[in-house]
Amino acid sequence: MTLDFLLHLLPHTFVLLWAVAPTLYYVHAQECDLSKGEWVVDDPYYPLYDASRDCPFIVQGFNCLRNGRPDQDYLKYRWKPFACDLPRFDGVKFLETYRGKKIMFVGDSISDNMWQSLACLLHIAVPESNYTFTRLTKHLSIFRFLAYEVSIVWVKDGYLVDTVRDREKGRIIKLDSVSSRYKWNGDVLIFNTYHWWFHTGETPIHFQVGNEIMKDMDNTEAYKTGLTTWSNWIDSNIDPSKTTVIFQGIAAAHSGEKHCLEQTKPEEGPKPTYPGVDIVQNVLSNMKSHVYWLDITLQTQLRIDGHPSVFTGRGTSYEDCSHWCLAGAPDTWNEMLYAVLLGNRYYYHL
Repeated sequence: MTLDFLLHLLPHTFVLLWAVAPTLYYVHAQECDLSKGEWVVDDPYYPLYDASRDCPFIVQGFNCLRNGRPDQDYLKYRWKPFACDLPRFDGVKFLETYRGKKIMFVGDSISDNMWQSLACLLHIAVPESNYTFTRLTKHLSIFRFLAYEVSIVWVKDGYLVDTVRDREKGRIIKLDSVSSRYKWNGDVLIFNTYHWWFHTGETPIHFQVGNEIMKDMDNTEAYKTGLTTWSNWIDSNIDPSKTTVIFQGIAAAHSGEKHCLEQTKPEEGPKPTYPGVDIVQNVLSNMKSHVYWLDITLQTQLRIDGHPSVFTGRGTSYEDCSHWCLAGAPDTWNEMLYAVLLGNRYYYHL
């Protein structure tokens, strides 16, 4: 009689499991942290494009193969999160989803790295589709897919707060002012700021709060103040029902004691917390607006092999361990972007 009773319940049990399984999977996938993982070889799927053949518009400094880089293993790596897989980038689906829309990157040359990568990934998906590629000024570049009316824009802005030039003091960063940001508009806004805050050079940098101008302010404290000012501007000026806001995380540089020269393999984790990450976490978590955080720090800490190094086209006396080869690591950032925008079960955010 017990066996008959269990057999009677069996169909109902399957129905129950079928009903809850999608929900269980959804919850599990929502908890996937894309920032924690490892680099694995994925040949022949990677690289996702041939920089010289498929993307003739990549700037010289990012096209490492054209500049003579002899090794190619760095092109074969895919980022594998521990708890899930990144969805494959589907450029046609991306363009169809954002038909008639504008996607704007705002930040320094690391944003340029990611912007050019996205333009490549979309271009190779529709290679016969007409496009325009225009660098209107040194601060504004636009890639437009005419058939889809999709614009991919990069606005060069290394600090995300106002700056002025003074003949005596040099550059003054106004930490509490975002008055000139009327050009920040689009259906998706992807912001980045970090590296310029910690550059050292011959030109002095001063920081200003209110009417007070300071030369000896700690750069880390200045970064926190400036990023907080940006976050307040976003909370006050961006309608989250109309615009998706993303913060492109801190990409690790490898200048210093261990340079990236002749590095051909990724390193292995874990790695110590990178400077500035805690500031980004704190600022984003205290915002009223929902801002997605593309946390790319660990994966870039591991990719000491992914920089142009001396293969920038500027000669062997110049070594670049801050920017990234294309094809390369920035393609993964855009796979993460794709997961956030089109594969919403995969993203991780604060």
